[in-house]
Amino acid sequence: MIATNAYAAYDSNTPLKPFQFERRNVGAKDVQIEILYCGVCHSDIHQVRNEWGGSKYPMVPGHEIVGRVVKVGAGVTKFKEGDLAGIGCFVDSCRTCPQCAAGEEQYCEGGGMVGTYNSKDRQGNPTYGGYSTQIVVDEQYTLKVSDKLPLEGVAPLLCAGITTYSPLKYVGVKAGDKVAVLGLGGLGHMAVKFAASFGAEVTMLSGSASKEQDAKKLGAHNFVLTKDAAAMEKAKGTFDYILNTVSAEHDYAMYLDLLKTNGTMIIVGIPPTPLPLPAGKLIMKRKNIIGSLIGGIRETQEMLDYCAEHNIVSEVEVINIDQINDAYERMLKGDVRYRFVIDTASLKQ
Repeated sequence: MIATNAYAAYDSNTPLKPFQFERRNVGAKDVQIEILYCGVCHSDIHQVRNEWGGSKYPMVPGHEIVGRVVKVGAGVTKFKEGDLAGIGCFVDSCRTCPQCAAGEEQYCEGGGMVGTYNSKDRQGNPTYGGYSTQIVVDEQYTLKVSDKLPLEGVAPLLCAGITTYSPLKYVGVKAGDKVAVLGLGGLGHMAVKFAASFGAEVTMLSGSASKEQDAKKLGAHNFVLTKDAAAMEKAKGTFDYILNTVSAEHDYAMYLDLLKTNGTMIIVGIPPTPLPLPAGKLIMKRKNIIGSLIGGIRETQEMLDYCAEHNIVSEVEVINIDQINDAYERMLKGDVRYRFVIDTASLKQ
């Protein structure tokens, strides 16, 4: 077994603190990765605080992981020692169901994907995430990371990146499409970058006028202040797609009005309570609401390669692990531009 330093939540109410545990030994198809950076996702807070239910403690969060391979199993063919590698939101799945066979492991029908943390592996052992010094994962669920980009900016691509890339690709966003992004946070800022890189005309929808300058720096062509009734009225019926990243309660109906006939709102944020579905607004102009989770291993690798080719990374603030509890509070206040990333070297000190 491999001794590992980490930070963990011991319950839903107290701050994260140091935790030591053991990773499994490297099996024939495993890679052992020394973690260099780990992004901090808002879902980490939800799970640490048991806001979605079912949290298991002690919990080591973190599913936006990049690092360097330090050991490989005898049967590994995709990686060698010294390679850069990444781990996203899941580390295993049933591998045999139709969704896994199609490369959509995130929708595994054979018991569900095995989360990188707050889950149990196929042997029933708890999974621990990236707020730690190292991780051991089957090579089939490990991703290749380019050395062309700053690794701290790559880490959030493993969740924030693929969460926005996947639905934009699924609906076929292309040059000339009009795409609105609702919410400029960890997800929203990546959605702007991707949609703009696909050639779409991108509009940021935000309730904060102060975010207009940032949105345009990130690639947005237009900005609509959602608190401005006149601006919202003018925007009605103008968008092919709205990528909705908001996790707080909000009015779906108000934003459905902004879609063209046959337009689609893509939901990637999860509000804490169910929101009313305005059926009339869907029916009258054949509008659509769809949801999207993350992406499978194949698509996540495609996204990482695309980012390396087009020089796309997340905008980050690097922190030491002992700043994690303050970072959570700042995230809840919207005080981050746009993703915290832990330098896991601080766990070794």
